[in-house]
Amino acid sequence: MPKFLYVAKNYDGEIRTGELVAKDEQGVAQQLKADGFLVTSVKEIEDDDGKVRVDFMDRFTKIALKDKMMFTRNLSVMISSGLTISKSIRNLADQTKNKRFSQILLSIHEDIKSGKNLSDGMAKYPSVFNELFINMVRIGETGGNLDETLSIIAVQLEKEHALLSKVRGALMYPAVIMVAMAGVAVLMLTYVLPQMTGVFKDMDVELPKSTQFIIKTSDIFKEHSVLVIVAMIAIVVVLKIAAKTKIGKRIISYMVLRIPAINNIVIKTNCARFSRIYSSLLRSGVTSLDALKIVANTLSNYYYKKAIRESIKQIQKGVDLSKVIGENDKIFPVLVKQMVEVGEQTGETEAILIKMAEFYEDEVNQVTKNISSIVEPILMLFMGIAVGFFAIAMLQPMYGLMENIK
Repeated sequence: MPKFLYVAKNYDGEIRTGELVAKDEQGVAQQLKADGFLVTSVKEIEDDDGKVRVDFMDRFTKIALKDKMMFTRNLSVMISSGLTISKSIRNLADQTKNKRFSQILLSIHEDIKSGKNLSDGMAKYPSVFNELFINMVRIGETGGNLDETLSIIAVQLEKEHALLSKVRGALMYPAVIMVAMAGVAVLMLTYVLPQMTGVFKDMDVELPKSTQFIIKTSDIFKEHSVLVIVAMIAIVVVLKIAAKTKIGKRIISYMVLRIPAINNIVIKTNCARFSRIYSSLLRSGVTSLDALKIVANTLSNYYYKKAIRESIKQIQKGVDLSKVIGENDKIFPVLVKQMVEVGEQTGETEAILIKMAEFYEDEVNQVTKNISSIVEPILMLFMGIAVGFFAIAMLQPMYGLMENIK
């Protein structure tokens, strides 16, 4: 059955926007009438039998969040200034420095000229414009307030960019240190240690297990250096591919929620994203169930997706969202449950969620500022253990040789 995007209003002036599956437009009107709403606009969503045609190159396309953020903000300003969507897209395609993004915008421009909506053109590029982006654009097109909707999307992207920048910045220092340590270890095992271990092989002493381990590792790196490099690259590629599978995503989601210090950032980041995205959708007129479906597909952590999808089933049975969130207290702090509950009781869910998003964004900011002071002692301890192990393994044979001489 086809899917329809609708805008409806009840006798109190409340506006509802969302998607419904029905036989035809009359079926949509009947469903909404049963809920006390009258349809003001309805449009069938064309999705090519449920399959989105994706450009082959789009499978390898990654457009920076900053580029999408600037595009959305500029498009909102242009449309609100009176420019047509087609001309606005064309202007932005000419202005962007990213050639691939420019080609995508030109393709969307051609789709609009052929009579398609902006959202239909964007739907061809799911790796560039996610479900949240496309659905909000559709709602803006149907409601006649596309510029306002784009402005909401722009704010969402700006907050997400700021959040991700803080998290990446906090994790950059330990990542650089770990890579540097690995590089030094490889150089030592390949070039420096072979010269030292040659002396130990000529000694008439039994080498300790730790020294034997280092010598064998050094021999492998020296004699099979090309094979080792190929194996390391292969491991990275396999792990990257595995991380994109369902099992891989689930394992990674589990691990990041269990690693001390990291789990705090992950929880606060996901709570901030959930609050802001859900609030933005509600503000745009999307029903709570449709909004939660989009949120579930937008969040990246498996356990947050699972919790949101479970909440949809429970809400359909009449259970409040706050109660479902409370049952997932391992990933949602008590504050989230309390704030959502207050929103449900007062009818101010959108405003409260925005405040909660800002609170957790500030929390992430504070945690990321302190992450270096937390991680640095751990790295120093790890380096101390590694250097100590190496020193003991190298010095023990020498002490053994001196004892034999005596």
